[in-house]
Amino acid sequence: MVERIHSCNHASTLMGEHSPLAMLVVDPFTDQLLAANTAACELLSIDQQYNEQGLPLASPFSHRLSASLPLWVSFTDEALVQKTAWSDDLVILDMLRQPYRVEVYAQCIEGSQQQLLLTLIDRNKAEQRRAKAELGRQHRQGEVGWQRVEQVFERIEKQNQLILGAAGEGIYGLDAEGKTTFVNPAAERILGWSTDDMVGHDAHLMFHHTNADGSHFPVQQCPIHASFSDGQVHHVDNEVFWHKNGEAIPVEYTSTPIFEMGRLVGAVVLFRDIRARKRAEQQLRDALAEVESLKQRLELENEYLQEEIKAELNHRDIVGNSPAVAQLIKQIEMVAPTSANVLISGESGTGKELIARAIHAGSTRSDRPLIRVNCAAIPRDLFESEFFGHVKGAFTGAVQNRPGRFELAHGGTLFLDEVGEIPLELQSKLLRVLQDQQFERVGDNRTREVDVRVIAATNRELRDMIEAGHFREDLYFRLNVFPIDSVPLRKRIEDVPLLARHFLHRACLKFNKPGVRIPPAQLEILQRYPWPGNIRELENVIERQVIVTQDRRLVFDDLLLSEPPRSLNRTNLVHSVAHSSGQQSEAPLITEHALSQRQQESTIAALSKASGKVSGAGGAAELLGIKPTTLASRLTKWGIDPREFRKRKPHLSSKSHALN
Repeated sequence: MVERIHSCNHASTLMGEHSPLAMLVVDPFTDQLLAANTAACELLSIDQQYNEQGLPLASPFSHRLSASLPLWVSFTDEALVQKTAWSDDLVILDMLRQPYRVEVYAQCIEGSQQQLLLTLIDRNKAEQRRAKAELGRQHRQGEVGWQRVEQVFERIEKQNQLILGAAGEGIYGLDAEGKTTFVNPAAERILGWSTDDMVGHDAHLMFHHTNADGSHFPVQQCPIHASFSDGQVHHVDNEVFWHKNGEAIPVEYTSTPIFEMGRLVGAVVLFRDIRARKRAEQQLRDALAEVESLKQRLELENEYLQEEIKAELNHRDIVGNSPAVAQLIKQIEMVAPTSANVLISGESGTGKELIARAIHAGSTRSDRPLIRVNCAAIPRDLFESEFFGHVKGAFTGAVQNRPGRFELAHGGTLFLDEVGEIPLELQSKLLRVLQDQQFERVGDNRTREVDVRVIAATNRELRDMIEAGHFREDLYFRLNVFPIDSVPLRKRIEDVPLLARHFLHRACLKFNKPGVRIPPAQLEILQRYPWPGNIRELENVIERQVIVTQDRRLVFDDLLLSEPPRSLNRTNLVHSVAHSSGQQSEAPLITEHALSQRQQESTIAALSKASGKVSGAGGAAELLGIKPTTLASRLTKWGIDPREFRKRKPHLSSKSHALN
């Protein structure tokens, strides 16, 4: 026992009585506290006198470890094996059973294999010391830190200044009294006032004092100042700001209130100069007014040029008011209610199918289908199958039963277009159907009955074909119960304006080009053209011009100079030139020289009427329905100076005589 006490005293000397750190000597095998320095006694509330006598404490040391005993066992094992150990998980109780969270550093005592020297640090006090030290460091670094914060704010302010300077809209700030606090360069440029002129002064009195009409603008009615009272964002686009030189500037602005700690301290106003937009809007209104004026003038012109709408005969899409059309409509009205077969003869493009549809629509069969057969498009060996149908297996390719056109037209009307193209060997079977209303499908022995009205059409002379043996005479008489002649367009030339406007309206809808018109002079050109392609050619010409027009006016200047298409039926063309008596047709021949002469006369008349004005409203180009550049080119070619017509109005006949 004496040796143990001596070693403990020696350990106490090693620990150092005056060390600020709590130091203990512990025997983990006997579970006893052997020695403690003054700091350890204070930490664990150990009796200092008892400790000075070098006697171990009566109670085991583990009683001071509470719930951390397992950690203590593990810790001491590590210290004994490794000679050193460290832990911050232990909790030690003092004599009053008060817990202390501690950091523990253990070291084996030299010369002893089972005693440990422990150094204890109260973690709570250690953390307080560290926090105090950190505050000290922060205090010492405070001046540098504030300098850094100031630099950050300087960079932010510089960035804000760059943003304000780059903004294209004017921006200025106001305090709660309405005085300007800052102005960006755009606001200076728009208003003409400098920053020095505006900052610190009442913005409303400076450049927002008067309405656009010159009346006083009270500050109580200003939406910008309203932001100071209601705290709302105000957007206005119908007021003016006043430039330094007294010019009113139309502006669009937004006033946004500024709050600080819940208190309204001012507003920011963003505005833009809308003078360019106002000018564009006014130009648009002027253009719309001009368009409306032109529209009214065109309506009056159309009213003057067009005939009364009641005078236009339009019987089931048949357009025209000529005697030929009136006679055609009369024939349709007579034959439509009957069941008689009709033969429509006429050139290609005269509207034979339209006549057939009008007859069907006016008949008692109108609620049944009109079946059209283009005889010219059917292969020769398929005529019978196409007309009468076939049964499955009747021929190669007949994979199923198929009804023919006569069956489809049962109870309705069968329209045989280009009937002259039907092969001679099939004409007898067609004749039987017309006579008996009976037929058999190809490959079938069953006789079928039908109730069909037949309307046939042809552009060929069937009588000539009969004489040549290419068409059966009995079939001709069966079809020609009620003959109708589809008059060519050149024999009802007075219908050209009505037809042209009719096709123009349809073309405008078809190609989505509203507002296209035909000038009066161009209608005259259409009436002078012989129309070898008839109504179909007229419709094609109108559609083509609607597609290519750029100024919504149709031009047909080159129509009279074009040659008739090569595909015209020569026989029909010859018959259109001369009557059977050998006399000339109604349309006289016009030589190239005569045509040029008439064109010059018309141009001179237009210049005279326009007093030498070539282009623009009421100019000669508009009267002629051609482009000003086209007219200028012709005047140069003919050597005509339009300025001569500004001084005098030459007589047309004398000028024409001079041209001759």
